[in-house]
Amino acid sequence: MKNKTIKAVFASSVLLLTTLVATGCSTQANNAASNNSDDAINIYFARHGKTLFNTYDLVQGWADSPLTDKGIEVARYLGEGFKDKHIQFDAYYTSDAGRQRETMQVLLQQKGVKDYQIQELKGLREVFYGGFEGGSNAKMVSASMKSLGFKSVDSFYKSYVQGQIPVATLTNAIAKSDPKQQAENFDQVKERTQNALHSIVKTAQDKHQKNILAISSGMSMQAMISDLTDNPNKNKPLSNATVVKIVYQNGKYSVVEIGSMDYVNQGKLSLNK
Repeated sequence: MKNKTIKAVFASSVLLLTTLVATGCSTQANNAASNNSDDAINIYFARHGKTLFNTYDLVQGWADSPLTDKGIEVARYLGEGFKDKHIQFDAYYTSDAGRQRETMQVLLQQKGVKDYQIQELKGLREVFYGGFEGGSNAKMVSASMKSLGFKSVDSFYKSYVQGQIPVATLTNAIAKSDPKQQAENFDQVKERTQNALHSIVKTAQDKHQKNILAISSGMSMQAMISDLTDNPNKNKPLSNATVVKIVYQNGKYSVVEIGSMDYVNQGKLSLNK
C-alpha cells in the first residue's frame, strides 16, 4: 500500500511539475509575442522646407541655402500636424545641412517642444551633385536626360513626376554627366543613407525609443528606401515637408508611407481655422 501511495504521489507531482513548466513556457511565449508586437520603432523622415535655392531652381545637394518664408510656413504646418496627431518623439535627427536643422527647429517650436537635442548624421545629407552644385537645375537636367535617351525636357519631367525613372537610374545619370566627375553614384548614396538609418534604429533599440523624427532631403530619402519597398511611389519626387514613414520590427523594415502630405494638411487646417 505504501509503495502504491508513494507512486501515486510521485505521479501527481510529475503531472503538476509538467503542467507548471508548460504553463510557464506558454506564458513566456505569450510575453515574447506581446513584446514583439510592442517593439516597433517608427521613424518619420520628412523633407526640409522650401529654400532659397529651391525658389531660384538651383542645384542643392551638399550646397545649402536658408528656408524662405514659404519654407518656414510649411515647417510650421508640419509641426502642427504632428502635434494634432499626438505623436511624441523620443529623438530628433538631421544632417549637418542648415536647411534641415532650420526645418527641425521651426517645427519643434510649433509643436511646443522645448527641451530637445538634435543629433546630426552626415549620412542624411542630400546627394552630392559634384560640378552641378549651385548651378541651374536646367543644366543638370539637360545633361543627364540626354544620357537617358530623352529627346525633350517635357518628356523627361513627365516621366520623372510619374515615377517612371528609378532613382538609381537618375542618380547614376547625373553622376555620369557631372563635368567634374565628383558627383555621388547611387550605390554611394544608398550605402550612407541606409547606414544612417541603421544607426538611428540601433540607438533607438539601446535607449528603448519608439518614435523618431528625422529631417533629410528628397533624392537621398528615395535612395534610402529604394530596396526597402516595392511601392512604385518610391521613385516619385518628394515635395518639401512630405513624410516617409519607416517601421522597424522583428529585424525588418517596412515603408508604410511615402510622400505623405497628411501631416502638413492637418497642420494647415488647424492653423488656418
